[in-house]
Amino acid sequence: MKAALYFDVGSPYVYLSASRLALDDVEWKPISLGGLFKLTGRSSWGLSDTREAGMAEIEARAARYGLPPVRWPEPWPGHYLGAMRACLVADEGGVLTDFARTALQMGFVEGRDLSLVGEVLEAAARVRLDPEYVFERITAPEIKQRLIAETAAAHARGVFGVPTLAVGQRLLWGDDQLG
Repeated sequence: MKAALYFDVGSPYVYLSASRLALDDVEWKPISLGGLFKLTGRSSWGLSDTREAGMAEIEARAARYGLPPVRWPEPWPGHYLGAMRACLVADEGGVLTDFARTALQMGFVEGRDLSLVGEVLEAAARVRLDPEYVFERITAPEIKQRLIAETAAAHARGVFGVPTLAVGQRLLWGDDQLG
């Protein structure tokens, strides 16, 4: 059984993991972290009083890992539904991993706000997906429903945050667990 990586491109912890780990032989599974928060009754630490400390920790990890300095999108966190739906479109086109890595790079190295559809379409263009097609598909009812279903399935499996790596029945949650 192939390992699966549950992710959302709005997560800086996913950025850290995807930037430093060989995840090419892993099935990337896009889910909505916001949707997962609704299912679990949780919220983002980026909206809490631990925000500044969390951001500093991520910046320190990036430096330890030898990654470029983190540039935080403004605002962060944002609403990444369009970006996550675009991940599903990229999956249909066979370029999910490339698209996700590009989106994460744009978000946390370039500081681009992936809650803006123009930025999502730029990520699509960078991986040779037709931006007009992606724009059309991210509003399609079946793509919206697929993201809801993928998120619900991840929750039912026991996923409560990202990144989560599923290896068989074992779930490893967090950048610090994936190394």
